[in-house]
Amino acid sequence: MSEPHDGDLGKTMLRRIEQYQDRWTSSDDHTGIIQVSEKPTPHQLKELEIFSDYDETFLERISPDVSITTWRKGSVLFEEGSYIDLAFFLLSGEVEVFVETIGDSTEPIPIFDLRRTAFPQGAETGYTQLVTTPRLPTSTDTEITFLASMDFDLPRGSGARLGPGDLFGEIGALSGWPQSVTARTTEDCQLVQIRVNALRLMKRKSKALKERVDSIYRERSLGLQLSSSPLFRGCSQLFIEGLKETIELISLDPGEELVPQGAPAGDLFMVRSGFVKLLQDFGEGKIVSSYLSKGMTLGEVELLIEGIEVWQSGAVSVEYSELIRVPGDALQQLLRTYPEVEDRLWRTAVDRLKEAGYSRRDLGHAEFTQVALDSGLVQGNSILVIDLEACTRCDDCVRACAATHEGRPRFVREGNKVDNLLVPRSCYHCRDPVCLVGCPTGAIHRAGVADVVEIEERICIGCSSCSNNCPYDAIVMHETGEQWADNMIPAGLRGKDRLVASKCDLCHDSGHGPACTANCPQGCAYRVGSLDEFRDLMQSRE
Repeated sequence: MSEPHDGDLGKTMLRRIEQYQDRWTSSDDHTGIIQVSEKPTPHQLKELEIFSDYDETFLERISPDVSITTWRKGSVLFEEGSYIDLAFFLLSGEVEVFVETIGDSTEPIPIFDLRRTAFPQGAETGYTQLVTTPRLPTSTDTEITFLASMDFDLPRGSGARLGPGDLFGEIGALSGWPQSVTARTTEDCQLVQIRVNALRLMKRKSKALKERVDSIYRERSLGLQLSSSPLFRGCSQLFIEGLKETIELISLDPGEELVPQGAPAGDLFMVRSGFVKLLQDFGEGKIVSSYLSKGMTLGEVELLIEGIEVWQSGAVSVEYSELIRVPGDALQQLLRTYPEVEDRLWRTAVDRLKEAGYSRRDLGHAEFTQVALDSGLVQGNSILVIDLEACTRCDDCVRACAATHEGRPRFVREGNKVDNLLVPRSCYHCRDPVCLVGCPTGAIHRAGVADVVEIEERICIGCSSCSNNCPYDAIVMHETGEQWADNMIPAGLRGKDRLVASKCDLCHDSGHGPACTANCPQGCAYRVGSLDEFRDLMQSRE
């Protein structure tokens, strides 16, 4: 086999650089990016303060997910309410972060599932029970406050300035929730951009970085999240400031155990992001008695009921989860100072016991919760559901989808069945979409300020990374009828048929809603936005 010519090597190198740079500029053809560096070497990264704790082998591993980028003055890095999978580390220049003066409300934006979190509904009804169908808040619910996903504790209409050495965007990126501020350059800036999968690896590997990120979170966000949460609502700012110093911040990997059933208890946990399932021994196995989502707590039963000193349920993280641990002695001080907090804990404890008992009496409920966690229903922002009793299998939903997307349907009318409801293989637009992790070009991304996850076919190289990562088989690889160029990187694609990844995009740029539900002649195709909406739909068909 002949050696490649210098010219061929030069073309290959240019192609590799072009592909790497495409990944960091693909989200918008009109961004304020002046320059994207070549893929940084481990030696280059090692010279930057944020990477100084890592060895070169690790830095080589994460280097595809790191860029050094120059932005021009006046560029918007991200907008308030937008989803990003990046953290920014400022090398030079200045960035202003600010909260828009939109609307009259000064309350934080809610970030957790309102139907899964107890909140006041009046003196007569007390707190929502998790086993019932709670109502959603309306504009008249003036007493409800929400736990917010805040990178910065800023009142509306205000801002802050960031300089070299500041890290920002990481809280929203790690939690998978919208950014709380808009970030804009006030001069030409050079920034290190770190994708969330690299950031998670860095945080796990470096105690110093974890402490740094946690310290930023404590400084910018923790106080506001505590004071605006249903549990700590009404506590004085002085008490909240003291509580901040006693709290431990915990990060869990998928499948990692938080507490085992039967172990000594005494602390209280609050979920910041992710999902945690509660398991109880049942016969020779275990059942899922419930799950916790953002804003929910664990430990009330063990804390309040005399004689219970061990965990009544085990707790395991379903995905990447972030939690707060409040030590038992701080809790006792809290209860002595604020008796109303004990009342809130009692209400939640009663609901937890009711739900656990319900799961043990009705194994169908426990099985449904397990299926929902395993199949990702709990993750979904928009889940396509078809009532098989009413469906005539006409396939109008599939044809409408294909007509909206140039003849290529974006979902498969097959999938899991729950009772008589079919969940087709259609993207759930997950709260924490793992399909985004590892895309070499950034072709799959959040579509602006929205829940929609979309694929830009123009820069998709058909590597199948997103398809392989999707746990729910919702991404399909399609042939284009073309072949890859002879200078394609990676070289293994050269001369092969070109594939592109395809998935539901909720018809978000079509000018109408999802075509699948709009064109169902029987009215049996639905879009549900949460597990509780799914359960409501099941009950309505009974």
